[in-house]
Amino acid sequence: MNYDLTIIVPVYNEEDNMPALEERLGKFLPTCKCSACVLFVDDGSKDKSLPLIKDICARNKDFYYISFAQNRGLSAAMKAGIDHATSPYVGYIDADLQTAPEDFNLLVDYIKDYPLVMGIRANRKDTGFKKLQSKIANGFRRMMTHDGVQDTGCPLKIMHTDYAKRVPFFTGMHRFLPALILLQDGGKVKQVPVRHFPRTAGVSKYHLWNRLVAPFMDCFAYRWMKKRYINYTIADQNLK
Repeated sequence: MNYDLTIIVPVYNEEDNMPALEERLGKFLPTCKCSACVLFVDDGSKDKSLPLIKDICARNKDFYYISFAQNRGLSAAMKAGIDHATSPYVGYIDADLQTAPEDFNLLVDYIKDYPLVMGIRANRKDTGFKKLQSKIANGFRRMMTHDGVQDTGCPLKIMHTDYAKRVPFFTGMHRFLPALILLQDGGKVKQVPVRHFPRTAGVSKYHLWNRLVAPFMDCFAYRWMKKRYINYTIADQNLK
């Protein structure tokens, strides 16, 4: 509650990236355009990520963590971070640092007017095969959801926390955040070009199944849910 922005960093077996995360995020926080903190969510890592996270949080006053007893996946880690956030805004960045924490300031400029502000990876530094998979998956998702989002997989986003807490979470939800925000009354999305970098440490957790096949199946689940999504506005109350 002492911050305007909580930056969620899901972590799964990223021990090689933890020193860089501490350095980059530690340098960014004092320069952020709003008061911000970091919330690591350890997703049941089997390497030394969690002990390293605890050490980082002990050394830095604006760093916090929660940890899962078991690996539950990216969507679960994001939900846990959002559930525990009490700041007006909640952000998200991947632990691989393929996007720059400094670029959160590009998103902060628009966050008062948009419940979700998200990056578009400019000059993407991935392999041609990864780019092809993402292009196919993004095209199919746009056709099914009509969210108009160019790069839903960009791991740099800021949301209004109250909107984020109303998102119906399910495995694979992270791919549909823009569409799920747009379902809500007043939901709007702003897309902003951000920098992208090659992974320099650790191993990617994505492959053909969870980048291409599973998202296709999830699109049909989204279409089913969209017709049944509940919106309401409280007109009056006497709650104290």
